[in-house]
Amino acid sequence: MNKIKTGDTVRVIAGKDKGKEGKVLAVKDGKVLVEGVNMITKHQKPSAGSPQGGIVNKEAFLDVSNVMFLFKGQPTRIGFKLDGDKKVRVAKKTGEAVD
Repeated sequence: MNKIKTGDTVRVIAGKDKGKEGKVLAVKDGKVLVEGVNMITKHQKPSAGSPQGGIVNKEAFLDVSNVMFLFKGQPTRIGFKLDGDKKVRVAKKTGEAVD
């Protein structure tokens, strides 16, 4: 079970975009795609999807260790707690359930 999920708000804590915040678009193999962060320039060939092709700016994946979860605007680590028979994500700073 991942600590960071799609739709979470995170802050970048390392790298060229340190300090930027954004929404997680995708999580894959220990990497996260954050909206508006780690932008790259990609040269795209013309295809059926984009007949024009050309130079496209898009987000690239960041390692999950370089982002920190934001809970009520504050960066916090994530833990897990059993709520009855259900596993719930918990903000370490406040002890409140995240979802």
